[in-house]
Amino acid sequence: MDIDKVIKNLKNDNKTHAVKRTEFVEFMEHVDNPYLVLICCILSLRTNDKTTYPAAMRMLELGKTPQEIMKIDFDALCKAIYPVGFYQNKARQIIDLSREIVEKHNSKVPDTIEELIKFKGVGRKTANLVLTKGFAKPAICVDVHVHRISNRLGYVSTKNPDETEFALRDKLPKKYWIDFNTLLVTHGQNICKPKRPLCDICSIKEFCAKKIK
Repeated sequence: MDIDKVIKNLKNDNKTHAVKRTEFVEFMEHVDNPYLVLICCILSLRTNDKTTYPAAMRMLELGKTPQEIMKIDFDALCKAIYPVGFYQNKARQIIDLSREIVEKHNSKVPDTIEELIKFKGVGRKTANLVLTKGFAKPAICVDVHVHRISNRLGYVSTKNPDETEFALRDKLPKKYWIDFNTLLVTHGQNICKPKRPLCDICSIKEFCAKKIK
């Protein structure tokens, strides 16, 4: 498969507005603060972008630094981020994580996957996104869209997102690592959907190994 042409076609889709980014994806594209990437990504877990975006905006009205967020009243943060999935657990997690960053990391978010995944509730997907968006470091953030499309294309053959990440690390040219998530998430939300993908208008259908009926 010509991965260079796949990436080129997906980038062209974005440039020509053939696909539309959600407000949350567009917002995250312009966030380069590691802490904000981290807490917004936590909000987005198991929650659709339509719900996550306004919840993130309400949360950021309460604070934008770990010093500010750690002092927010738990009930106030719950109210701000509702109705994201597991909003009470996420509110507690964000407050506790913020306190830990201040007290144990000199108010700075760690810049390695190994340190990031030590935070309670932070997995490899979130850690990789913090590295790419917050630190501009090459990393591969694999969510359900990246996992699904990479396998549909036949570029990898894996059973879960973690396997996909490591398979892509071995195969995908590093120059594409940072952009890969946004390109495939946008394509997955617009075209290569979990059910009833729009194959007829897909710009990379010629490379697809799995012909979906």
